[in-house]
Amino acid sequence: MDCPVKTPTTMEDVQGRKDSRQIPINKVGIKDIYHPVRVKDRSAGEQHTVANFNMYVALPHNFKGTHMSRFVEVLHQHEREISVESFRQMLTEMTRRLDATTGHIEMSFPYFVMKTAPVSGVASLMNYEASLIGEIHDGREEMWMQVLVPVTSLCPCSKRISERGAHNQRSHIIIKAKVTEHLWLEELIDIAEQEASSELFGILKRPDEKHVTERAYDNPKFVEDIVRDVAVRLNAEPRVLAYVVEAENFESIHNHSAYALIERDKAGE
Repeated sequence: MDCPVKTPTTMEDVQGRKDSRQIPINKVGIKDIYHPVRVKDRSAGEQHTVANFNMYVALPHNFKGTHMSRFVEVLHQHEREISVESFRQMLTEMTRRLDATTGHIEMSFPYFVMKTAPVSGVASLMNYEASLIGEIHDGREEMWMQVLVPVTSLCPCSKRISERGAHNQRSHIIIKAKVTEHLWLEELIDIAEQEASSELFGILKRPDEKHVTERAYDNPKFVEDIVRDVAVRLNAEPRVLAYVVEAENFESIHNHSAYALIERDKAGE
């Protein structure tokens, strides 16, 4: 006796059901998914790293849910060199695949730069926290780059009032810039390091340490000085349409941090 042939049944798309609550969702998607990537590198062409992705779309009020697997599919299809241009393509494809008018992708990753000590010339790697952030809304795209740069700051007040030395500390400078075209991550890193009291290095010999500490002593800056000096540089950069600059000094003689922020939208002025 022949067994009946089973025909495949269509599985219901539950996410595609209608929703009657009349409440749209601003962002829905996947968060904290790690993926290997290749990022453009100014000196070596590219570097391999691991990025943490957040990928969201806006959901209209009449849809019950979104298709989470499609976010991952888009990510896996773009396992290649990541730049502002390719990141923009991934953002566009994500919104298209999910039938959305608004999409948002954040990609955060460690980024390494080979640096040379100022006197000995010894080479060592410095790591930075970098991000690419993209958003599309009704066909209008915004692309942001962000770097967190550890530096040294030396207090002008302490130098002025102390007979011996001045207190200094590790600091973080964060630059978030909306860009119109290609801008190297290293360009933003350079701006932050050049406007600090001194930059940091992975390896320093004794002559280098002397040079770095004396440079910081000759270049004292408050957090207010740091954010203003970085802002001056970004104001002069035509590829930057808007920016947010933050500086935080992890104080060495206080139980608190000193903090400053400047935000400017050059395109909206």
